[in-house]
Amino acid sequence: MNIEILKSKIHRVKVTGADLNYIGSITIDKDLMDAANIIEGEKIHIVNNNNGERFVTYVIPGSRGSGEITVNGAAARKVSVGDVLILITYTSMKLEDAKRFKPSIIFPNEENNLLT
Repeated sequence: MNIEILKSKIHRVKVTGADLNYIGSITIDKDLMDAANIIEGEKIHIVNNNNGERFVTYVIPGSRGSGEITVNGAAARKVSVGDVLILITYTSMKLEDAKRFKPSIIFPNEENNLLT
């Protein structure tokens, strides 16, 4: 039996942009992606702490060290610049493997940069 469990979480990042005219996705600083073990094109769940919106899209990499969190396409209507988001990915694995699995969870600072 396989179950879905938390794979990666970027906790409390601020939206830096919302681009309605882009074809879709969320752009995330590549440093944050790497730290959270998230890859380009990966399905991601987005929770907006400011307005309660929840939606799913896919990830595209942003410039390293930029702190960029830009919601693109129609989902841009679900955020405002400055909103605080939680970004979550899941994976499917066998129950016994899931019991030992440790997700990658990061807590960026107020500027969406990794804490050092």
